[in-house]
Amino acid sequence: MIIESEPLGVRTTRSAVLLGLLLALLSVPLTPATPAAAHAALVATSPVRDAVIGAPPAEVVLVFSESVSPVVGRVQVLGPDGRRVTAGDPVAQGATLRIPVRVPDRPLGTYLVSYRVISADSHPVAGSFAYSAGAPSATPPEPVVVDERPAGALTPAARFVGYLGLVLVAGPALLGAAGWPRRRRRRAVTATGQVGLALVAVGTVGTWVTQAADMVGVPVGALARGDLTAVAGSDVGPVLGARLALVGLAAVLLPAVAGGRGGRGRRAALAVVALAGLLTWPLAGHPVASPLPPVSILADVVHLAGMSVWLGGLFVLAVFVLPGTHRRVLARILPAWSRWAAIAVGWLVASGVGQAAIELGRPGALFGTTYGRLLCAKAALLAAVLVVAAGQRRMVRGGRAADRPGRVARAAGVELAATAVVLALTAVLVQTPPGRTADTQAARASREGVAQTLTSGYYTLQFDVYPVRVGVPNSLHAYVYTPQGQPLPVVQWTVSLALPAAGIEPMVVPVESPEPHHGSAEISLPARGDWTIRFTVRTSEVDQATVTATVPVG
Repeated sequence: MIIESEPLGVRTTRSAVLLGLLLALLSVPLTPATPAAAHAALVATSPVRDAVIGAPPAEVVLVFSESVSPVVGRVQVLGPDGRRVTAGDPVAQGATLRIPVRVPDRPLGTYLVSYRVISADSHPVAGSFAYSAGAPSATPPEPVVVDERPAGALTPAARFVGYLGLVLVAGPALLGAAGWPRRRRRRAVTATGQVGLALVAVGTVGTWVTQAADMVGVPVGALARGDLTAVAGSDVGPVLGARLALVGLAAVLLPAVAGGRGGRGRRAALAVVALAGLLTWPLAGHPVASPLPPVSILADVVHLAGMSVWLGGLFVLAVFVLPGTHRRVLARILPAWSRWAAIAVGWLVASGVGQAAIELGRPGALFGTTYGRLLCAKAALLAAVLVVAAGQRRMVRGGRAADRPGRVARAAGVELAATAVVLALTAVLVQTPPGRTADTQAARASREGVAQTLTSGYYTLQFDVYPVRVGVPNSLHAYVYTPQGQPLPVVQWTVSLALPAAGIEPMVVPVESPEPHHGSAEISLPARGDWTIRFTVRTSEVDQATVTATVPVG
């Protein structure tokens, strides 16, 4: 009976650590990330929020911080009399949502826009705002109070069940195929893997139900059949459906592999199915909306794989292998398992560091955001578990673990109990806006920014600037309309900023045109004071006018 020598194990572990460090380096952006935000935030509207315009526009435009898709029947515009004035279905083009509006016979008064959309990472975003045509109504419509996450705690609960299922599948598959004692029965461990697959399926169905509740904005108990089927048409629906199909395939392959009867073909097939199944988690979460989606998706798959192999193997080892196994058999199994665990933990930590670097975005978000504080709690608890695991590894390397199976089992129980809390924190963490989006989320919550309507003889210009802070990028959006409220295409934009009180002369701002009547720009405000912003808009070969406004920066 041959046992691998220690130098080979050390080399294997070192190779895994080096590969993990390489992943961590690849996961850290080497250049400034392009703007992206999981949990999309509304950053600009046309008409501007609370603006008073001369005539009702033919459409309402909402600009978000990332791509969105509207929830059918949940985007509407109400006229001053409380009736719907939406003229058709809203149209989403990337981060821009356009709502066609019919002009009522009596257009004067306050209009209310209510919206519910799904962001790129599958999270719902809802809200409302008002604008007035001619003059505000004497009794304007009340803003709509919406709950973005009516499913509440059921959403992280479904995630937790899915994670637990992954753990119970990975352990039996790994140890059953490669490290199971020959004289021990496999029925219980195979049944554990099947329970794990059932939990993955239950968690996926639960995610489907909670996604439906979040999409339509009603509690789970009030869902109709149409609400559930509507998920299939969303971006996350095919991903969840694929996960269920892969669970079915794994259910066919797992009994033979965990039972020791699967050849290389079945093992390879199960490995492919497992990797494809792991890929469905990041495709329905934060990684798809990160600044570096391919890297974030890869890191998330590796993170889930490392977690599942480590905890799953530890569970099977503690529950099924350690009790009643002869010490000579344990002397073969434990060193091999220790090396597998070291590799899994190395990849788990390295990919976690890469994910944290991307999702936090800046060091201040580690302690200054809810996401960062949850991440700190998870990291602290995981560090304590790794201290216990390191003690176990020293015992294995010293050849003492096989003589003390009870002590090893108790330590494994401590690790499993603590990591169950880590999994619960992870389930909450993936539902929390990432730290890199904190500024955008804060701006949305507090309505930071400046919004004004300017008029000239040729056009009406509506603009807003957010978050109006010194030393950070500020987004400018401007929209041009005819005096009758129709979008007016712009031939040329010229925008400048000046701070006369501080002697700062006008600085020309480069402007992009995502739409013919829409100009956008990123501006920097290096000092506090009353900034003068000047728009020179040319709408034809001969028609041009300049309007100015003051933007106070405190």
